[in-house]
Amino acid sequence: MNELIQFFTANKEMIFIVILMIFVGVEVIGKVPAVLHTPLMSGANAIHGVVIVGAILVMLNSEPENYLALALGTIAVFLGTLNVVGGFVVTDRMLEMFKKKK
Repeated sequence: MNELIQFFTANKEMIFIVILMIFVGVEVIGKVPAVLHTPLMSGANAIHGVVIVGAILVMLNSEPENYLALALGTIAVFLGTLNVVGGFVVTDRMLEMFKKKK
């Protein structure tokens, strides 16, 4: 219990920033009209490219004998790629709805 208290006192600024980010995120997302939810979600999916880069970095820095890290990194790269591609597919479909038909 003493270690937990020391962690919170040493990192209280970081904890306050995370709590503030949560409240700001809820307020920003709550004010988005329903029409913009699809492009907002597709953009959020595209941001998962960071997951791909992070997984590749973890795999590069892991030991060759550490099969767990390599397997989890491979799964993260695969799922992150699916999410990025899915975000762009959703965005493309949404933009097709706004094109004028001949």
